[in-house]
Amino acid sequence: MEYLKTQKNDIQVSRMGLGCMRMSMSNHPADEQESISTIHAALDSGINFLNTGDFYGIGHNESLIGRAIKDYDRDKAFISVKFGGLLGPNGLPYGIDSRPLAIKNYLTYSLKRLGVDYIDLYEPGRLDPEIPVEETLGPIAEMVKEGYIRHIGLTEVDAETLRRAHAVHPISLVEQEYSLFKRNIEKELLPTARELGIGVVAFGILSHGLISKERIEEMKKRPAFPGMNLDKNLLLLETVNEIAEEKQITVPQLLTAWVLTQGEDIMPLIGARKVSQFEESMKALDVKLNEIDLERINKAFPADTNGDDGHVFKFKNGLIVR
Repeated sequence: MEYLKTQKNDIQVSRMGLGCMRMSMSNHPADEQESISTIHAALDSGINFLNTGDFYGIGHNESLIGRAIKDYDRDKAFISVKFGGLLGPNGLPYGIDSRPLAIKNYLTYSLKRLGVDYIDLYEPGRLDPEIPVEETLGPIAEMVKEGYIRHIGLTEVDAETLRRAHAVHPISLVEQEYSLFKRNIEKELLPTARELGIGVVAFGILSHGLISKERIEEMKKRPAFPGMNLDKNLLLLETVNEIAEEKQITVPQLLTAWVLTQGEDIMPLIGARKVSQFEESMKALDVKLNEIDLERINKAFPADTNGDDGHVFKFKNGLIVR
């Protein structure tokens, strides 16, 4: 297994990571034993990065990982935990709590559910804009000194915040959404992370299911979407499907391989819930994209693509409006 490479960071994590959220949060409940088998398959293959959050399944995900790793050497798994997501009794999120006073409490419960003595990477699920990042990092840095946390990370921050945080305590990894449909981190966040020697954990790499043969067929059957640029949608989706067919790989494998080509300091998260899904995703490591492939992809999905603000694409009902 290849490892993530950064210029100034000696963190030892695999080139790809397993995102465990969907094992506990999905419209269709996952089979628990199959989820555990998937985690085992990842660890046995050399994937050591397990991504979770204390609010995934209201603690269920951490407990699941704890059961999965209990018979493994602790050093075999690199556990990344996000904290602070607030959920109501109906399971729906309603806010974030990253108050310094609450952090040690969140950490205590995570350690208990995971059944471990320390967490490899700990990070706020999101930052509270009313609380300076320096204050949020204070108690986390204390827990690093006490041995309960090995590394500190951040999620969904801008370049300035990342730089401020890194000045307080070294940030090892930053977790950001990154895909063909959302490339805005390339402008400021990614260059800053590279300057500071911080690795990037990329989630949402499959563009939330926007690119698939099924999506193309759906649009062909229902061409009368008000305000939809059907030709633009078809052009984009067919580009990646054509390349995938030429290489005899799946579209998810192509999208994952594209992220892998963007730098050895970027780790794509795969969200498999079954061993078969995990094995299919792993094949992306063997996909080779040449300059012509990348040029075709970049022409369809230019570097300033930003699914957030409609810079290039704007979404409505899961389809591209612009």
